[in-house]
Amino acid sequence: MATVASPHSGTAAPDPHASYLAQKGLASWLFTLDHKRIGVMYLVAVLVSFLLGGIMAILVRLELLTPGRTIMDATTYNHVFSLHGVIMVFLFIIPSIPAAMGNIMLPVQLGTIDVAFPKLNLASFYIYCFGACFGLYSMIHGGVDTGWTFYTPYSSKFSNSAVIPMIGAAFIMGFSSILTGVNFIATVHKMRAKGLTWRRLPLFCWALYATSIIQVLATPVLAITLLLLIFERVLHLGIFDPSMGGDPVLFEHFFWFYSHPAVYIMIVPAMGVVSEIICTFSRRAPFGYFFIAMSSLGLALLGFLVWGHHLFVAGMSEYSTMVFSALTFLVGIPSGVKIFNWIATLYKGSIDLRSPMLYGLGFIFLFTIGGLTGLFLAMLAVDVHLHDTYFVVAHFHYVMVGGTVIAFVGGLHYWWPKFTGKMYDEGKARIAFVLVFIGFNVTFMSQFILGSRGMPRRYYDYLPEFTTLHQVSTVGSWILGVGFIVMLVMFIESLASGKKATNNPWGSVALEWKTPSPLPLHNFLKVPVVTKGPYDYHLATEEELSED
Repeated sequence: MATVASPHSGTAAPDPHASYLAQKGLASWLFTLDHKRIGVMYLVAVLVSFLLGGIMAILVRLELLTPGRTIMDATTYNHVFSLHGVIMVFLFIIPSIPAAMGNIMLPVQLGTIDVAFPKLNLASFYIYCFGACFGLYSMIHGGVDTGWTFYTPYSSKFSNSAVIPMIGAAFIMGFSSILTGVNFIATVHKMRAKGLTWRRLPLFCWALYATSIIQVLATPVLAITLLLLIFERVLHLGIFDPSMGGDPVLFEHFFWFYSHPAVYIMIVPAMGVVSEIICTFSRRAPFGYFFIAMSSLGLALLGFLVWGHHLFVAGMSEYSTMVFSALTFLVGIPSGVKIFNWIATLYKGSIDLRSPMLYGLGFIFLFTIGGLTGLFLAMLAVDVHLHDTYFVVAHFHYVMVGGTVIAFVGGLHYWWPKFTGKMYDEGKARIAFVLVFIGFNVTFMSQFILGSRGMPRRYYDYLPEFTTLHQVSTVGSWILGVGFIVMLVMFIESLASGKKATNNPWGSVALEWKTPSPLPLHNFLKVPVVTKGPYDYHLATEEELSED
């Protein structure tokens, strides 16, 4: 993808053997301005959040193993599933790919030394941590029992749980999201390497760019909404309280005006990761590069227009519901473009089924199910019956876990050699994938059946006829958990005693694989000049495709 020109002007040439991991000591991490180290700190933070959220999920499934009380009472159950949602959405999924992988890889893929605003980047991380501390405070004091959506008037008036600290956590972390988005937009516009035109941008960069637009435009709406909720709870202003002339549906509109675009903050970066994986392991340029890139921007735009489908049963006018239904069907087009183009890219490709590719293919399968089941919920006549059932739970998890989390894990496998300079055990990676894939489908496919039979979501107890399907779902969650444990052990072993990674273990032609593993302190030993696209395998020499 690139040739090499002169060294960095105005700076001392870095030691060609020094990686960004070479400097030791806690202070070198806590006060670093290096985007790679900040990305690694984000990665550790989101993985810890994922662990906490996963434990909460297992506890929820254990409780639902049998009707009635199994391991906890109803009040505790409400707290546990609420904490699961808040942790997974705000602390893990939203920052997982953009803030962690994006921070590490965006400047490298752009051929630059760092992000546009390194100090702002570090500030974003500490703002995230500050918000997480508020969330931890709320957990220590019992957590919340409102669900992750904080619906009024229960959250504003009736709940006795630690609502304000948890709302404060989401409010503070929103600023981290906004600042990261601003930083990435400026970086993409102003810091591309010479020769890296918009038509040569890696698709992961396009995805992060589209995501950053959503973060900057949508997150302030959530911040204002949560601030109003705090005022409502403390000062009893009556904004969302119907007994005082307020309107709780107004809160739903405000909340979902952010939270549906937030779905694309979660899924669009995942699509960028999958695009990189599919192209690398099929040894082909993407079919319809321009349309994949533009579909990311299309999702960013259309994502702002469909929030009303969350309120089909909340008393909206017939005209409004029809408009939102039509727009929801429309938003499926950019996603369909990506799925079609990925499959077309695979056609006649030289496919290498190593673990990152398995996760890429798994994403296509699982996200397709998540997307197609979303069409059921977009239909007014069907949504009336499926709203607030386990069908919605299954759909949401097929998109968020089957989509974002699977892509996050796939990206972790894909860029792990570049992050750490170590390889992992491919056999264990494949075993983990099989367990995760089977466990996930067993867990959530049964929930589609539960929802279609009328099982409401969030319920602590259920009728005896739902027992078998709940037990199947719980067993699936155990398999899923074992898969992630195998993966964790594999990565720890890789860090401790893994084989040293070569510069280009996957034989890619992308710019990030032209640098040493792990990445050098300044990303490149010499300033890159881009002369080809990131997926021009047909123009690559044998040396460029070499895995040495």
